[in-house]
Amino acid sequence: MKLTRPVLTLVCLTFVQLCPNFSTSRVLAQTVVRHQDGSDPDSDQPSSTAQEPAAKAIVAKPAPSPAPAPQPIKIGGMVFSGSLRLRMESWDWFETNQADGSYTFGAALLRFGLSRQKEKYEWQLEAEAPVLINTPEHSIAPAPQGQLGHGASYFAASQRQDASLFFKQGFIRFKGLFGDNASSLKIGRFEFNDGTEVVPGDPTLAIIKRDHISQRLIGTFGFSHVGRSFDGLQYARNFKAGNLTFVGARPTEGVFQLNGNKELDVDFYYGAFTKPIKYKKGESEARAFVLHYHDGRRVLKTDNRAQALRAADTENIRLTTVGGHYIGVRQLREGKAGAGKFDVLLWGAGQFGQWGRLDHRAGAIAAEIGYSLGGGRIADKIKPWVRGGYFRSTGDGDPTDNTHNTFFQVLPTPRIYARTPFFNLMNTEDAFGQFRMKPHARLNVRFDAHHLNLSNSKDLWYAGGGAFQKGTFGYVSRPSNNKKSLGWLFDTSVDVNVTSRTTFTFYFAGIRGGGVQSAIYPMGGGNPSARFTYFELVQRF
Repeated sequence: MKLTRPVLTLVCLTFVQLCPNFSTSRVLAQTVVRHQDGSDPDSDQPSSTAQEPAAKAIVAKPAPSPAPAPQPIKIGGMVFSGSLRLRMESWDWFETNQADGSYTFGAALLRFGLSRQKEKYEWQLEAEAPVLINTPEHSIAPAPQGQLGHGASYFAASQRQDASLFFKQGFIRFKGLFGDNASSLKIGRFEFNDGTEVVPGDPTLAIIKRDHISQRLIGTFGFSHVGRSFDGLQYARNFKAGNLTFVGARPTEGVFQLNGNKELDVDFYYGAFTKPIKYKKGESEARAFVLHYHDGRRVLKTDNRAQALRAADTENIRLTTVGGHYIGVRQLREGKAGAGKFDVLLWGAGQFGQWGRLDHRAGAIAAEIGYSLGGGRIADKIKPWVRGGYFRSTGDGDPTDNTHNTFFQVLPTPRIYARTPFFNLMNTEDAFGQFRMKPHARLNVRFDAHHLNLSNSKDLWYAGGGAFQKGTFGYVSRPSNNKKSLGWLFDTSVDVNVTSRTTFTFYFAGIRGGGVQSAIYPMGGGNPSARFTYFELVQRF
């Protein structure tokens, strides 16, 4: 499907005008997967989630809402649900005269579907219609400068195509397998995000898990205007000891490519056991997981070898990742001045297998702590929360040997961990500080500062979120030129829950680049700068 840009603009403006009136009589039956505090929309999915339900004993009770809860739209025994997401993105990439790095483009994402719940099974069918408006046609520079922001990535993947309509989800989930009420099996096309198998009961812990654990390795890439789904099966068992989950699936195309119907010659097998732990003054959780990934596409791999060596290597990628996480929160000085919550996070993973013709050995670690203040007039009003942490993944120090040591992020949602996604978690060192506050029940504010380096100066500067097309690898890279500094990222986001069905988000980021960017974009001087801004409106119905 291809529409002219003036028509698309008119359609989007019409939706904006109609949505407020429409929402008074139409609501979402299965709510958007929205952050519980409304912040950081990267993991938002404009439809109901395909995750297996968590055990009732560990699901957080929803906080009291100032607005009445939406009622489902029922058609006989079925439920109709959907959402419309509108976003305007403005990019100002590192300065260059090789292409246009300053541009603004828009997008609309409409999702709608039917579902039905029965005692022994449930099913869901969903379609998606993404629309791109004014994507830049001259924002891809010659190597090594490459694609100058996400607008360039959409144009590279979809060219002048403006819109599409495709099958997003379609699955059936059987409950109580063989008389075991704790187990279920889902078969079909669905969405899955690793690390979200259990929802903690403590809201602070739930936010940590959502924003700092989930989708590090497997995710729907929900921030993009197309996203990805998975074709396969998902087994889950919620019981007293915890949650056991197994997923075997293939990803679909999509992300930056408007056609998201076909599946790729890529598959993964994921198994995890999650153990929630509750105690008098807090809550914690531990997870152990194993993930096997196979890529059978004969495409040029992205790594630090010479191009001739990479072109000659058409062997498959077969990697196994073993890891786990621990997160915990503890109440301190409850009911007294200076009261608050202390939180901690540990995450780690090791990898082994075959990277084409090379042996693969890699790993990554993350450690974070935080403190949310309470017990005072100002603290209780704005709910301040301070956090800090450190992440490091391995890079490859010798492009001529027989071992590949760059940590591979598999199929993640990169924007959760790189809110301005000019980098990802491959060959990366990230030391960050974060401040959140919630001055109103409907308002959430977040500030981040990240000091970024490459872990190994002999490796590359990587970006991207994994396979999304048949003919491209899914990750892009630029040379390090034996430098390590990626500079600083400063950003802020404001999320406003206008109504129970309408959410508005503003995001702004400034980047002060380091030696890596300076060598690639010399017009920017010793510390090239870049900026990213977006406005987003989500209307659920």
